[in-house]
Amino acid sequence: MNDDQLLRYSRHILLDDVGIDGQQRLLASHALVIGAGGLGSPVLMYLATAGVGRITVVDHDTVDLTNLQRQIAHTTARVGTPKVASAAQTMSAINPGVEVVALQERADAARLEALVASADVVLDCSDNFATRHAVNAACVTHRKPLVSGAAIGFDGQVSVYDSRSDANPCYACIFPPDATFEEVRCATMGVFAPLVGIIGTVQAAEALKLLAGVGSSLAGRLQMLDARAMEWTDIRIARQPQCTVCASRSSG
Repeated sequence: MNDDQLLRYSRHILLDDVGIDGQQRLLASHALVIGAGGLGSPVLMYLATAGVGRITVVDHDTVDLTNLQRQIAHTTARVGTPKVASAAQTMSAINPGVEVVALQERADAARLEALVASADVVLDCSDNFATRHAVNAACVTHRKPLVSGAAIGFDGQVSVYDSRSDANPCYACIFPPDATFEEVRCATMGVFAPLVGIIGTVQAAEALKLLAGVGSSLAGRLQMLDARAMEWTDIRIARQPQCTVCASRSSG
C-alpha cells in the first residue's frame, strides 16, 4: 500500500482483526454486485469506501424519480441515466482508487456463469426470484460465497450461502425453485426507505468479512428484520439433501 492508502484505510488497519494483511486482501479482491437499486446502493458505496479493489455491478435499469426515496447512490440530476453509470460515478467520487466495472445488462443465467466465475464474492441485491435463483445456481457451480438480501414494506432478510463448504445450505435449500412464492415489488407494495440501507449495509459487512477473513459469516443462518418493531429474528437453516441445485455437489 502507498501512503495515501495507508491513510485512507487507517481505521481498518487499526482493527486487530483486519490490519495491514486484511486490508491488502480487500484491495486484491473482486466483488460482483447484482443490482444497483435500494440494496445495491449501500452495498456498492461501502465496498468502495472499504477499498475492495475491483467491483463489478450489473443492472439493466435507469434511474427513476421514484427510486430516489431510498436508492442513495443516485441523485435527481441523474434521473434517466443508467443506474450502473450513476452508481459508478458515486463510487469513484468516494474512492477513485477502486476499479468499477459497470455493466448495463440483465444478469441472465448464461451471463452469470462468466461473471460469477471471476469473482471472489457475489452480492445479490436483485428484486425478483428468477434472478436470485440464477445467481445462486452460478455460485453453487463455481463454489463462490453468496451474500443475499431482500427488503419489502417493513420486512427484510439477509443471509450468506457459502457453497465452499458442503455443510452449508444454498439459497434454493430455503426457497426451492419449484415452490410458489408471491412476487411482490416496491412499485406496488412500497418499501420503508431506511430498510434497504439496513439490509444492504449488513450485506456489505458480511462480504467484507468474507474477503478480509474476519470473524464468522451468516452461513447457516437467516436473519429477518421487522422494522416496525426494529426486531431481528435469527433462524438456523440447514442444507437440504434433496435440493435440486446443490445436492449434486461432490464432498471434499
